[in-house]
Amino acid sequence: MAFMFRRRAWMSTTLLVALAVLAGACSTDYPNSTFNHTTDFNAANDAVWDRLLFWGTIVFVGVEAALLYVILRFRRGSAARETKPVHGDTKLEILWTAIPAVILVFIAIPTVRTIFMTQAKAAPDALQVEVVGHQWWWEFRYPELGITTANELYLPKGRTVNFALTTVDVLHSFWIPQLGGKRDLITNKTNYLWFTPNADIATDALNGFCAEYCGSSHANMKFRVYTVEPAEFERWAAHQARPAVFPVAPAVPAVPSGAGVTLQTASTAPAASDSSAPAAPVAPQLEPYWFPKEQLPSHVIPTTKLPVGLTFDESALAAGDPERGRELYSRSSCIGCHAIAGNPMSMSKVGPNLTHVATRHTIASGLYQNDAKHLALWIKNAPAMKPGSLMPTLGVGEKDPVRKTVMSAAMGGLTDAQIADIVAYLQALK
Repeated sequence: MAFMFRRRAWMSTTLLVALAVLAGACSTDYPNSTFNHTTDFNAANDAVWDRLLFWGTIVFVGVEAALLYVILRFRRGSAARETKPVHGDTKLEILWTAIPAVILVFIAIPTVRTIFMTQAKAAPDALQVEVVGHQWWWEFRYPELGITTANELYLPKGRTVNFALTTVDVLHSFWIPQLGGKRDLITNKTNYLWFTPNADIATDALNGFCAEYCGSSHANMKFRVYTVEPAEFERWAAHQARPAVFPVAPAVPAVPSGAGVTLQTASTAPAASDSSAPAAPVAPQLEPYWFPKEQLPSHVIPTTKLPVGLTFDESALAAGDPERGRELYSRSSCIGCHAIAGNPMSMSKVGPNLTHVATRHTIASGLYQNDAKHLALWIKNAPAMKPGSLMPTLGVGEKDPVRKTVMSAAMGGLTDAQIADIVAYLQALK
């Protein structure tokens, strides 16, 4: 009976494992797979993996076949049927030394070649991107373009990108599974990583992660990567390099043809002292671009649950005033951590740059959607929404889960109405 019970239990376990494997194999959507030939980097690494798997399979099959042969051939051996000793057999020892050596040669040559390729310096004309790891968010700088952004990385298809990786605190690891890039960020050292997104891959939004345990919010240290056409990248970069425009200028009304009216702006109007002087040439202004929200795939849209008990008066959001928010923001503690190009009161580099924060799809390093509700709750009590967040609790009456203090107006706390005004201001920074 005990044998039959153990046999049934073993069969049940085997069936459950088989069903789990089968269910996993049925999926065709692998949003974070590394087995995609989307860059030269992951194509080279995948080729090495395939070669290792091929030769490893041959060795496995050969060894298991030899083992089964010995088990079956000598299963009824006896003392009267002694086997021939092989100790000291020079030919046999040379043979079983030479075979693994030959296999290792077939593995070592492509492995070393790939290591040299991926560790070489990037092409001189590569797009330079500085990646700075913080606890627990990502800072991306494009030094040649004068752009600093946070948690969202734009890459042009078909152009090599050279990443300079540093950290301001502990060890992190920069990883974009679908593009194959993964490299550690080490304190007091700059590591480098480069790859070229294939020109024919789709315009897409991808997930990025920290792959090195770095503290209480390691799992919450995410970012988004957008692979876009070169022309779209130029439009995005040109817009991001400009200061935040606030308030947004009203659209210039169209002039009917033949109306005989010439619209003049500060950049196009001729000098007042010389009405006959020709107008100065105007640099073409590229239409702003950021990845369309409606094209975001589901696997990059955050679904993080909100903390229990954290609420916000959503009616206040509808009454939020961006101009009041700008004034309030410019004299609040926010300016001690954040920079907004175009706002002379906000020039700190401690926290994420907020210059064009409204063009981003996520906040809190990819943990929440960038909408009015989540942004308001984040300002109200960031440590409750993300463990270990260095951003302090700002909502009046809110208890900071780390510092164990209750924020008051005397301490610089903000009411829901005030937070709604700041949210309106930040959402105008496109």
